Amino acid sequence: MSSNAKQTPIPNAIKFLFGGTAGMAATVFVQPLDLVKNRMQMSGEGGGAKAHKTSVHAIKSIIKEEGALGLYNGLSAGLLRQATYTTTRLGIYTTLFDMAIGADGKPPPFLMKAGIGMISGAIGAFVGTPAEISLIRMTSDGRLPVAERRGYTSVFNALARITREEGLLTLWRGCGPTVARAMVVNAAQLASYSQAKQFLLGTGYFQDNLFCHFGASMISGLVTTIASMPVDIAKTRIQNMRIIDGKPEYRGAIDVLSRTIRSEGFFSLWKGFTPYYTRLGPHTVLTFIFLEQFNRLYRERAANKS
Repeated sequence: MSSNAKQTPIPNAIKFLFGGTAGMAATVFVQPLDLVKNRMQMSGEGGGAKAHKTSVHAIKSIIKEEGALGLYNGLSAGLLRQATYTTTRLGIYTTLFDMAIGADGKPPPFLMKAGIGMISGAIGAFVGTPAEISLIRMTSDGRLPVAERRGYTSVFNALARITREEGLLTLWRGCGPTVARAMVVNAAQLASYSQAKQFLLGTGYFQDNLFCHFGASMISGLVTTIASMPVDIAKTRIQNMRIIDGKPEYRGAIDVLSRTIRSEGFFSLWKGFTPYYTRLGPHTVLTFIFLEQFNRLYRERAANKS
């Protein structure tokens, strides 16, 4: 995703390593926002009493009932998710992106970028679904009555208990909407970031530096939030659902969306927009900034050795 990708190619293994490390570093900063987003998407479900009307209300409630560290519930799952999902998606994306750069050094067109993003997102989502379902459950646990909480102590405890208590395939519950969301997110996020960066550099007012990366990331985050939130809500509720009298609460993503619209209104599909964008914006910014800096440092070191 850099203009000099052809001059100093980065080995594929390093691309995967940089992608995952950048995502994990960003998650350390934005995990509280991810937790608030998940709580808000679950609030109001089934007429639950613990509904969070605003992000501030959710944060105050979490701190009051679970303490300040409660905002970091599920951090281990968030890190494992980045180590699996983001490592895969960014590694595949940057590899395919560099392969698609023309002989003249020009980046691929927008539609090709979107297609590469969808492919990398789908594969990454499948690999990362077990960590994703652990993250959803761990961040949503605090909204349940004490007697109903799952009480996972870490992501590895969550994975082991889910497998033992509900079966191995439960780790891929909601894989369909998770993959669909990832395809939307990556097509929007990765393609719009590359396109926004290309546009900003073309104006003549920006150079390929942190300021440009920040601007392109914020544009990318906004586009991605608007496009992906309905699918994200469906994914979140399916992965957190319980089996009642031998039957799952939802039949699938369409059932979630239709019931949500019917009981909570059409715009509830964007419930938690503020924490979602507040989380996705900085996470996008930090991920791409870390990734760009890792790439820059690698190329500088490679250039010094040559």
